[in-house]
Amino acid sequence: MNDEKIKILEQDSIALLKQLISIPSFSKEEKETADLICNFFEKHQVPFSRIGNNVYAKNSHYDASKQNVLLNSHHDTVKPNKGYTHDPFEPLEKDGKIFGLGSNDAGGCLVCLIAAFLYFYNREGMSYNILFVASAEEEISGTNGIELVLPHLGKIDFGIVGEPTNLEMAVAEKGLMVIDGLAQGRLGHAARNEGENALYNAVDDINWIRNYRFEKVSPLLGESRMAVTIIGTENTQHNVVPSQCKFVIDVRVNELYTFDEVLEILRKNLKSRLVPRTTRMKPSSISLNHPMVKAGLALGKGYFGSPTTSDKALMPFPTLKMGPGNSARSHTADEYIYIAEIRDGIRTYIQLLNEFI
Repeated sequence: MNDEKIKILEQDSIALLKQLISIPSFSKEEKETADLICNFFEKHQVPFSRIGNNVYAKNSHYDASKQNVLLNSHHDTVKPNKGYTHDPFEPLEKDGKIFGLGSNDAGGCLVCLIAAFLYFYNREGMSYNILFVASAEEEISGTNGIELVLPHLGKIDFGIVGEPTNLEMAVAEKGLMVIDGLAQGRLGHAARNEGENALYNAVDDINWIRNYRFEKVSPLLGESRMAVTIIGTENTQHNVVPSQCKFVIDVRVNELYTFDEVLEILRKNLKSRLVPRTTRMKPSSISLNHPMVKAGLALGKGYFGSPTTSDKALMPFPTLKMGPGNSARSHTADEYIYIAEIRDGIRTYIQLLNEFI
């Protein structure tokens, strides 16, 4: 590896991360950080394209006859919670860390992948093309994020999704299905014991959900799990028996089930009407025999199954989720990433790509 070139990339990456932190980029409001990334590519004389708030580029010796590797991470963030003890948009460097909203999720991964892309940008004779996408709306699984860009990239053969994993390899990821439940009853006066209480009917179904265990357990992702997270009726009066009760089920599905199979199990056992909001965020996995995974193993990296969902779920090709930082810091007050993690991230991505391109 070219250490001198990498040191320059490290400096540029840290500076870019601080700039990203300083600009609010909530999901659907990422215009200014997209502008920043465009300006960064212009500074480095890299032609790019932009669709909405998504920015993408291809290596300078792009060859349509070769396979394509995608490097992707997102530049949107959640909103800061009330526990912050300093300005979430002021990048603070202290004790070897960079504090700020989005520093860990996923600013560190984003700048490291950009650095790796630039490292290989002008290389000739590579076996693969390298494409890079800085995407929007990841935190809300929005339709104007990575899905908007993929049709413009051509066939992607495999990819790396930058999310904080302590630079270990997430080779599988649980899918997410959010289901709206509606329990029915009949209106009545509470004092006269009239009607049929929809809330009680919902509770019966919720108790079943609480106690049910899916049979198929994944060696990587464990059990599929579900939790009821919202419940409510249309009532505004205490003395009316509700005729409807709505609730929401958060279902995390391992790679051994399809969403249709999960829905069939639920509808067979529950009385409430069930309507999935979306079936886009499917479970995914990549074979341990894939060249990219083998390259990671050769570098001494471990692998695991991730319980959290990312844009990996929206990619119809093998992907490896991997990046600097720790997932436990994501969405927390005083979010941070270690500067050493950024340096390690850049070098790890470069080493990984070097193994097979």
